[in-house]
Amino acid sequence: MPGDGGALSSEERRAAEAVEAERLFALLADLIAIESVANRETPAQERVAEEMRDLGLETDVWDIDFERLCRHPSYTADVDRHEGLGVVGSMGRGEGRTLILNGHVDVVPAGEVERWTHPPFTLTRRGGRLFGRGVVDMKGQLCSALAAARALSEAGIALDGALQIQSVIGEEDGGSGMLATIERGHTGDGAIVVEPTEFVIAPAQAGALSFRLTVAGLAAHGAMREEGVDPVEKFIPIFQRLRALEAGRNRDVSDPMFRGEALPYALTMGRLRAGIWPSTVAESLVVEGRYGVAPGEDLAGARRALEDAVAEAASGDGWLREHPPAVEWVGAQFAAARTDARDPVVGTLAGAVRSLGGTEARIGGVRYGADMRLLVNHGRVPTVLFGPGDVREAHRPDESVRAADLVELARILAVTAIRFCGTGAGRSTLDTCDRVVRPVTTSPA
Repeated sequence: MPGDGGALSSEERRAAEAVEAERLFALLADLIAIESVANRETPAQERVAEEMRDLGLETDVWDIDFERLCRHPSYTADVDRHEGLGVVGSMGRGEGRTLILNGHVDVVPAGEVERWTHPPFTLTRRGGRLFGRGVVDMKGQLCSALAAARALSEAGIALDGALQIQSVIGEEDGGSGMLATIERGHTGDGAIVVEPTEFVIAPAQAGALSFRLTVAGLAAHGAMREEGVDPVEKFIPIFQRLRALEAGRNRDVSDPMFRGEALPYALTMGRLRAGIWPSTVAESLVVEGRYGVAPGEDLAGARRALEDAVAEAASGDGWLREHPPAVEWVGAQFAAARTDARDPVVGTLAGAVRSLGGTEARIGGVRYGADMRLLVNHGRVPTVLFGPGDVREAHRPDESVRAADLVELARILAVTAIRFCGTGAGRSTLDTCDRVVRPVTTSPA
């Protein structure tokens, strides 16, 4: 049976062989050349919409109403959003199941360009790898999804259900584009968010809550340091207590999707600011960070645990008792999410991996936040994360991915779409994924 991970059907083989690698790379080169950072994603979205129309997809392009969207209870953002496009393309009859392939076009800034070996906004091929900002996170995988749709079309495959390609913005700073797409009415029976998971099928993702911690000090001339109160010094016991909180939350993790990970729910203090002048005792210290949370964890309780840890550390210091540190929950709030590993989207994808590669699909969780949580928690769509590349390559100079892996992803997605959505020649045959698989986890974000 085609759905059980056995041999490919003639339709599936035809679709897999129709994937055009050079066309995939040409589209990726166009998208890499567009510096689609926050609030500047529209040209990239227009290029994706152009590709969708060219391959015959029914395409929905709309201006996102951020004034309305920002009032939604699930809306979060690290930046002030004011414009952007939603883009969705669909193919198939729509009489059966709908499979969503989701990817985002926004990228993080390139940073200090001199640290790059290759220009960040030019696609460079070297030694079988592709380099450029967004090749792994995640314009490369989005191009693979579009290549899969084109392969189905070129192979003459008529889906009973529907294949929906969602190209979203704002994933890196909170998921506003994904929320807008769900609010537009674009949902389905299963979804694959093509994040870099090293080809691990991830039905679980940890969450990440952004916070701001402010520690008060007392300004004084640097020559009279003892007459001031240094907030950097006052922060040290708070830092130590937060590290202890992190250790406790990551001790004896029982979730099979994350078991064996040293730090699945990391607490990172990524940005610290203090002081206005080198010879002045700082008036305050501000720390901004991310707080890892587990799937199924009560978010109010998790936030309270961090707030209590800060208060406990402050209770042992006279100054901090009188000037309590303030904790604010600001910016992106990535809740965790989980899909039942027995869901058809997991089993069908696992079967396609086995049929094409002859190897058992790997199942595990990812430690980073992603748009999966909006599809699962708000859209009620069973969702997995799946794609090539190591997340360690993202958000850094010389971001790269294996070129052949993007082609392989397109082949896997094409076969998965045939099996999940069904065709006139062979109705949907869903793998129940009842084989024993060893959960493994992907690299940390």
